[in-house]
Amino acid sequence: MSNQAHANNLTNYHSHCDFCDGKAPMEEFFKEALAEQFIAYGVSSHCPIPLPWASANMKAEKMPAYLEEFQRIKSIYEPQGLECFVGLEVDYLGIDCTPEVWGPSSRYFQQLPLDFRIGSIHFLPDPHGDIQDIDLLPDEFEATAKLHFRNDVRGMVELYIERMLDMISRGGIDFVGHCDKITYCASFAIRGLFDQGWFNDLMHSYFKEIAKNKAMIEVNTKHITGWGTFFPNERWFPLMRELDIPVTVSSDSHEPRLINYGRPEALAALRKAGYGSVMELHRNPGSGNPDWNTAYISK
Repeated sequence: MSNQAHANNLTNYHSHCDFCDGKAPMEEFFKEALAEQFIAYGVSSHCPIPLPWASANMKAEKMPAYLEEFQRIKSIYEPQGLECFVGLEVDYLGIDCTPEVWGPSSRYFQQLPLDFRIGSIHFLPDPHGDIQDIDLLPDEFEATAKLHFRNDVRGMVELYIERMLDMISRGGIDFVGHCDKITYCASFAIRGLFDQGWFNDLMHSYFKEIAKNKAMIEVNTKHITGWGTFFPNERWFPLMRELDIPVTVSSDSHEPRLINYGRPEALAALRKAGYGSVMELHRNPGSGNPDWNTAYISK
């Protein structure tokens, strides 16, 4: 990582186009980023996974076309002043897909010609070892908890954090995606969750381990209006700052019009918590390789 100041903080590295569950072709996102005067933009489709029923994830056979389409777009938009990056949001499944555990550190993902990798969890194994989708709306989450997890929501939260830390410890990621997203839905199933001692102890330990592993996390702005929260929740920003955890801000956009959604609010909340900078991915002027830079938060 190197130091480099930028004036407008208009960057985004978490977005989904129609190669996965996004709502528009890849080029439309870069076109919008250029129109909104972004300085850098990255696409990060949901990665292929060995779960045929996971409809939100890109199919493995589409990977060559995904990478080729990005290169075509890069050749058009970088000469116009927009730095273009390609990545994946890689699911950590924590299951043995011989010869290794499936996740960002797997050789398959490490050998792909990507500029960055987001490590996220959208699935958890139930007590029988079957993988279940837990990235759901609150009512769907509660139904899944009852049907597949013996209604043990606390156990689901603890397993989510445990697997997040396992993923982080294995490496291979540039930043952690929506690092506490499960807690939003869990707060509907467990009333007063954010005030419970076990939960606060768990989250403090979680962020301390993230800091210990020198991992970067995103401030995910996707649901700030509809759900009224960033991921991680703004309540954790002062602790994150105290622990010196680096952050990057992204909108997890599935539509081009949402690429800058919630960014001003997130930057203001980070400043309030004591952050003076965020991390941005830019090309090294010497080598042309992508490099994470410290960028001062503009006012």
